[in-house]
Amino acid sequence: MGSSEAEQQSKMNKHSCVCAVVASMISIIFGYDTGVMSGAMIFIKEDLKINDTQVEVLAGILNLCALVGSLTAGRISDYIGRRYTIVLASVIFLVGSVLMGYSPSYAVLMTGRCTAGIGVGYALMIAPVYSAEISSPSYRGLLTSLPELCISLGILLGYISNYFFAKLPLKLGWRTMLGIAAIPSLALSFGVLKMPESPRWLVMQGRVGDAEKVLLKVTNTKEEAELRLLDIKTAAGIDDSSNVTRPNTKRSSGEGVWKELLWKPTPPVRRILIAAIGIHFFEHATGIEAVVLYSPRIFKKAGVMAKDKLLLATIGVGITKTCFILVATFFLDKVGRRKLLLTSLGGMTVALTMLGIALTVVEHSATKLLWALGLSIGSVYVFIMFYSIGLGPITWVYSSEIFPLRLRAQGASIGVAVNRLMNATVSMSFISIYKAITIGGTFFLFACIAVLAWFFFFFFCPETKGRTLEEMEMVFSKRGKAKNSDERVDVELESRTRAVPSV
Repeated sequence: MGSSEAEQQSKMNKHSCVCAVVASMISIIFGYDTGVMSGAMIFIKEDLKINDTQVEVLAGILNLCALVGSLTAGRISDYIGRRYTIVLASVIFLVGSVLMGYSPSYAVLMTGRCTAGIGVGYALMIAPVYSAEISSPSYRGLLTSLPELCISLGILLGYISNYFFAKLPLKLGWRTMLGIAAIPSLALSFGVLKMPESPRWLVMQGRVGDAEKVLLKVTNTKEEAELRLLDIKTAAGIDDSSNVTRPNTKRSSGEGVWKELLWKPTPPVRRILIAAIGIHFFEHATGIEAVVLYSPRIFKKAGVMAKDKLLLATIGVGITKTCFILVATFFLDKVGRRKLLLTSLGGMTVALTMLGIALTVVEHSATKLLWALGLSIGSVYVFIMFYSIGLGPITWVYSSEIFPLRLRAQGASIGVAVNRLMNATVSMSFISIYKAITIGGTFFLFACIAVLAWFFFFFFCPETKGRTLEEMEMVFSKRGKAKNSDERVDVELESRTRAVPSV
């Protein structure tokens, strides 16, 4: 391979970047629904006269419904395609937002929240999978982390919406906060139709010619497109010289996928499934949802009492989360997933411990202690910072890239189901837990879980930086772990590009 050709292949393809950005936009809507609820709950409780248990249910029901959505999304995306699944998620969000914006009662509000939750399940599964399948190995980390960045941006927009719409009359303010998400949902449902379908899904359907056309758009050279198509065809079990136009019905219908994933997995697939379930479990078991959703309540416990100051401090959480996830997107493909994960968990453990100490001191002090208040707010921001440079974005990058092609959609849906289950568990139990063991004790508990997460990632999550999606089973085999991925991929890419036949 010539130096100029190699340099061209190393550049990010603009078309694949635009596709990943548009697909990730649905995550902004989900992030907005999560962030806006943290402030809206203050006004909903006052307007609808609901109790703390109803507040917990309202906060967590979105994630229980997302679990249902995610379990069906994998099969749906294999059936109708990645692109139309994003459109479907947008339409579901639209319906949910309209219902929440209307909400004459708690029952209607819950119905809208449940509807939006199903859309969340679809969005969380499909956005990173589509981004991973459309991008090259060199920039897959950056593009696949865009959905998490968009979630953070959406959360920030939700916090800002809380602050400005809080100035409206009580009955109108929170309904506007929730209902305005219908506008971007409608726009996105039309915008996604301009995007190409995932080339890997097209190959699964036997549409190799269509997949080749898409790959020529999302790669920089014809040789790179041919190499990626060859890998995809091999992974899909299609003959090297075949340009099949008939759907591969056995694979496209998902036949045998659940059996291969859950009942009789090979050792590498078993390790992949454990890694995916583990990383989704620990993303929320370490307390991020408690901090994001209940940050106004945490700051109030720390001593911030005025509503406008509570909302402003919460906006700071959103800004911190968004900025540091943006930083992480540029390091994922340079530093690697594993190093960032371990660094992230180390920092989160320290921050959670400091937050637990500060809130315990505040709770047992008869007077207002400015240093404890400052330590509480600072610890929240440090926790968000370390979460955002590692665990937050890498959860979605890692789980969307490690499954083999034939198992990717359903495998990703299992990960999202675990993610939403843990999200719902934390968001629906946080108030009850801190009432039982104090709010400081709750964050000490999260710190202990973060330590367990560090050991899990150290022993069960190998590095995937620089590997193609078709190589992940080898990465999770014992001999695959021992190799230097960057050197191996560079050598193999050069040798195979010389030898690849014209497709």
